[in-house]
Amino acid sequence: MNSSFNPYAVASVSEAPLETRTEFVRKTYTHLAGAIGVFAVLEWVLLQIIPPQAIFSLLQSSPYTWLVVLGAFMGVSWLANKWAYGGATKTMQYAGLGLYVVAEAVIFLPMLMMATLYDPAAIGKAGVVTGFMVLGLTAIAFTTKKDFSFLGGMLKIGFLIALGVIVASIFMPGLASGMGLWFSLVMILLASGSILYNTSQIMFHYAPGQHVAASLSLFASVALLFYYVLRLFMNRN
Repeated sequence: MNSSFNPYAVASVSEAPLETRTEFVRKTYTHLAGAIGVFAVLEWVLLQIIPPQAIFSLLQSSPYTWLVVLGAFMGVSWLANKWAYGGATKTMQYAGLGLYVVAEAVIFLPMLMMATLYDPAAIGKAGVVTGFMVLGLTAIAFTTKKDFSFLGGMLKIGFLIALGVIVASIFMPGLASGMGLWFSLVMILLASGSILYNTSQIMFHYAPGQHVAASLSLFASVALLFYYVLRLFMNRN
């Protein structure tokens, strides 16, 4: 790489030399793979040490418990993104990524416990399907070289509506059981759009030094896709 090039002197990675863009993409996806690996290890450890009945009893103790968990997850996610995107040091950025991975591991735990108890094969199937979908969506973004930033507004509206449905289902359990399959399909569509959007951001809009933040955004989208693909397999069974 040209030693005279300063990666922080350009506004976005699209303005940087080819070597810098290639290095940025490599670092981003290496960190994404690392985040997924840490997430998998954390889930394995949590599944070994925490009895499923303890989690299920906690969630069933009050109809508002899941609402509190969801609110805490959103708060932690906001803090993690703030650290990763605005961290003045690499240590702060990595702290944001690590915090987000831990938060995802916690929010996933009840679903994975249900899967291991009632349909263990669903986890592997969901992982394979998610992997192929991520590869396909990434290939579309990189081969077409299209800027999918236009999806940003639609995704925000879609996720706000989805959040409203999730909160409503906490107060109206019949709503969740009645639209579980269709809601999973809609969320898979939103997560897929999010992967296209975030991959496009990596290609065109991140600064060269923001590979940690870029990997966090991709990890969030991949985790969301995996969650609802897994939920779809469990709904089918």
